[in-house]
Amino acid sequence: MRDERADLGASPLAVSNTLLKGTLQTVGMDDELVTPGGIVIPAGAMTWRFSRGTGPGGQGVNTTDSRVELVVDLAALVISREVADRVRDTLGDSLRIVVSTERSQLRNRESALRRLAERLDAAARPRRHRTPTRRTAGSVRRRLEAKRLRSQLKAKRREPGEDAS
Repeated sequence: MRDERADLGASPLAVSNTLLKGTLQTVGMDDELVTPGGIVIPAGAMTWRFSRGTGPGGQGVNTTDSRVELVVDLAALVISREVADRVRDTLGDSLRIVVSTERSQLRNRESALRRLAERLDAAARPRRHRTPTRRTAGSVRRRLEAKRLRSQLKAKRREPGEDAS
């Protein structure tokens, strides 16, 4: 009998649960992931699922579970409260990443981890405070419209024979 971990390629993934119905597998990671921005994602916060991909790939597409779905529980991240609030405000309580661009499951997993790190780091960055530099087109339009209406109101108050000189 083949070892189930051998099916997953040379990576630190280990099978934690295999669903008997269909081709969907749920896998947990052995190690935690640390993003370039310093966010630590514990192994228990990540859930992997693999299924058959679609599109070109010949006969292999019908037999290989190359499509990767990564679901991350953002409440379990190891970060400060301020950063965690920013990440949850931006991304919600969980993040789902689906990758099926490559024909290899290993490359799809690597791509999913890369996307996860990019999204988390981008969401954790504080938004820059906008320094107003000029009036917006909408504010100028509203100001001119208000001036026009006020001018018309004052013009109605004038005597019919009076002309502005």
